[in-house]
Amino acid sequence: QVQLVESGEGLAQAGGSLRLACAASGRTGSTYVMGWFRQAPGKEREFVAAIRRSSSSTTYIDSVKGRFTISTDNAKNTMYLQMNSPKPEDTAVYYCAASTIYSARFNYYLSGASYDYWGQGTQVTVSS
Repeated sequence: QVQLVESGEGLAQAGGSLRLACAASGRTGSTYVMGWFRQAPGKEREFVAAIRRSSSSTTYIDSVKGRFTISTDNAKNTMYLQMNSPKPEDTAVYYCAASTIYSARFNYYLSGASYDYWGQGTQVTVSS
């Protein structure tokens, strides 16, 4: 079992910055990839970013490339999402997720179905 707990600022102004954190506990050594997803009101959950723990390889949804950075501190078992220049359309509940399923294809991890552990979510609101 892996437990995930998100934390971070809830409110930000457009053009500012904020950082989300996801603290992992339990059998963290069994996770291959960790990711961030988000769900805005009335919309489906969407992939934001993922990081492969062994290589620190990353991938992002196009709309956040160049603005968001995903990273991990393996010593602290914590994953971060640095959100620079957030936009009002980034407003959503953000979820961290962990996958204990191995795939050589990084694209495998763009789907929420590829993750078996989820955090409770944290609200991010970006004002214009």
